[in-house]
Amino acid sequence: MTQQPNTMSLRLFLIVMIAIILAASLAVGGVIACFNASRSVQTEMRSALAVAQQVIETSIAQLGGSDDPRRDIERLVASFKGNRHLRVVVSGDEDAVAAPTVELPPVGEVPDWFVRLVGVPATAVRIPVSIGGRNHGTVLIETDPHNEILEIWEEFGDSLFILVLFSVPTVLLVYFFIGRALRPLDRLAAALSRIGQGDYGIRFSGRLPRELSRLRDSFNLMAGQLAEMNSENRRLNEQLLTLQEEERSDIARDLHDEIGPFLFAINVDAANISRHVDAGRTGQIRSYVQSIVEAVSHMQKQVRSMLGQLRPIGLAEFGLAEAIDNLIEFWRRRYPNIVYRLEFAPQTESFGELIDPTIYRVVQESLSNAVRHTRPTIISVSVLLEQEDRNGQEAVTVMVADDGHGMAETSAVGYGLLGMSERVKAMGGRLTISSKPGEGFTVTATIPYPPGARPPALAAIAS
Repeated sequence: MTQQPNTMSLRLFLIVMIAIILAASLAVGGVIACFNASRSVQTEMRSALAVAQQVIETSIAQLGGSDDPRRDIERLVASFKGNRHLRVVVSGDEDAVAAPTVELPPVGEVPDWFVRLVGVPATAVRIPVSIGGRNHGTVLIETDPHNEILEIWEEFGDSLFILVLFSVPTVLLVYFFIGRALRPLDRLAAALSRIGQGDYGIRFSGRLPRELSRLRDSFNLMAGQLAEMNSENRRLNEQLLTLQEEERSDIARDLHDEIGPFLFAINVDAANISRHVDAGRTGQIRSYVQSIVEAVSHMQKQVRSMLGQLRPIGLAEFGLAEAIDNLIEFWRRRYPNIVYRLEFAPQTESFGELIDPTIYRVVQESLSNAVRHTRPTIISVSVLLEQEDRNGQEAVTVMVADDGHGMAETSAVGYGLLGMSERVKAMGGRLTISSKPGEGFTVTATIPYPPGARPPALAAIAS
């Protein structure tokens, strides 16, 4: 016996899928944020560099009448102290440097991978200082994106923290609500388990979403139908046992009433023959022998009659079609004024050992009812193999129809029709009766035919 592999629960599967989606969303958002951060840093650096270049060039142009240009240049550079993005240096003077203040992150340093991901290199601009025709060196303006990247990193960390803070409760809430939503499925699984154990009285109740309510209604309908089928099967089994006991009682009564006396008579005749032989009176033996022959002949007729009740005579020997034809011929000899018509499935001799007796009994009982009760002039019998539904399921359709005076609506259904109905139901089929006064009587039996069990092909049988 192979063991089924363990599978992930639906709740865990949904949680994992949601977690994957959140992680993928986070990754995509991070890539977009890094791309926007890179553009933002580049824009900020270009803007700061352009502003500083314009200020320095304008200030240098205004130093033409200065008494001490070098001092004014140093003051100009010193004015950039405290700038977050620029480093300004005058060449030749190590003291004239305005470096940006390096801001410290609240937690740890900016990772190198984030700096490389943002990917904004430092850029520089050199501005020569020439006042009154004299060269006073060069002012170097260099961007420093460290503080801007640090600011973006802090914003990125805050956003990540908020997303995680949002995702964890979301996953927990989803886990809770999914578990609550799937709880009816656990109840349904338990109910199906009880159905599998034979408890067809179980029903699924409670308020459910629309999708699950349809499942609940379908389950309850299935359980109800199974309960009806189970009850019907028990009734059929009880009736079958009752019929078996009745048949056994009938056979026992026939054996006792019909066969027993003749066996006793044969025994008496045989004893008389033995006594006459011992006495030498052989002339009187002939009459006893004749009595034994008559008793045996009578017993043979009785045994043949009982066998006919157990199984139709000729059904196994000659096939269903000929057995039905013989049945029609039986009634034709007794009611020659009735026209009999037989239509049998072409290229077919038998529908199987289980179906053939049922078909024969339906035709037998229907013919008997027609000739005895409806006074017909025409009786039509058809046994055909037809498609029952769109799925290609085949069924044997047996129809016996006459043009007699029909049956009154108040007439009770006899035991013969009930017996036919029970036989057909036991084969999984259905029996319908159509009768109106003055419009004839029709019996139709539809018996499912197993797929792939098509009967052997023979010559077409004509009535």
